[in-house]
Amino acid sequence: MFSYISPEQRVPKDHPLRQIRTLCDIALKALSREFEEMYSDIGRPSIAPEKLLRALVLQILYTIRSERMLMEQLDYNLLFRWFVGLNMDDVVWDPTVFSKNRDRMLKAEIAGLFFQAVVEEARVASLLSDEHFSVDGTLIEAWASQKSFQKKDGGSASGGGDDCNSSVDFHGERRTNQTHESKTDPDARLYKKGKGKEAKLCYAGHVLMENRNGLAVEGQITKATGTAEREAALEMLSDVSGDKRITVGADKAYDTHNFVEQARVLNVTPHVNQNTKGRSSAIDGRTTRHDGYAISLRCRARIEEIYGWLKTVGGQRKTRYRGEESVGWMFQLSLAAYNLVRMRKLVPDLA
Repeated sequence: MFSYISPEQRVPKDHPLRQIRTLCDIALKALSREFEEMYSDIGRPSIAPEKLLRALVLQILYTIRSERMLMEQLDYNLLFRWFVGLNMDDVVWDPTVFSKNRDRMLKAEIAGLFFQAVVEEARVASLLSDEHFSVDGTLIEAWASQKSFQKKDGGSASGGGDDCNSSVDFHGERRTNQTHESKTDPDARLYKKGKGKEAKLCYAGHVLMENRNGLAVEGQITKATGTAEREAALEMLSDVSGDKRITVGADKAYDTHNFVEQARVLNVTPHVNQNTKGRSSAIDGRTTRHDGYAISLRCRARIEEIYGWLKTVGGQRKTRYRGEESVGWMFQLSLAAYNLVRMRKLVPDLA
């Protein structure tokens, strides 16, 4: 009739989540002041922000596709209850209440603060390089269909009917971001990765990685444009550059005179892969003759591991959120979860 075994005793001592929770709790402790400012001292107590954030980290780590399913898992999964901090007899939150509280954290920009707390934790553990970095961008498909991409002046899509799921024929119709926008997610942009690729409604995700252990130190979401990668890279580099000269590895998309010149103004040496197809490269022998240039290009490829994890595990192949602010919030939280997974392997002796 009675059980005296706590969830703590049921979780194996060598389970990977034990080390991740220890790292997560250190970062959450650094945000105590921000959590206190989020809630009023009067009224009914709401979901503790520490528990809510741990639940969101679990959702990313285990690729749970919805918050309703996350609440279902929390109801009967002992491992999840232990990680979040729920006792055996604690009532699981209503999915709608959970979503409302998550939106409150979004307005407080907690995801970005949590990500920076995790990065600072890695810096204290001497896991980060302060000299050598890599940068890259990727496309994240928006939570909007091609049918929602309609004329801004209110004109109807050709071939459309009264049925919301009716077939629409876009053949022969010129559709651009200047004349059309998504009625589902106006911040999404129609963009294609290259020649011969299909155009999709998407966002651009950007990551700045340090080259020592492949940890993300900066990340952001922007609207998908032809110059978004370089503009976001310069913004992120300005946050990490200082009096000390640093290097940044990048692919051929960054081989433009404007990017190279602005990077050097920021005291950054651009180790950009040369793009000599049909034009002259902005990188000359002054940079390519050094051994560090070749090393940076080899290290740069590791940033693809971050994007691979984000899209296969972190749910960032196609976002489930709408609006640049919400998509960016979850992108930074997913980067924090990736860093926690990497740091668990880099600091294996955590209690």
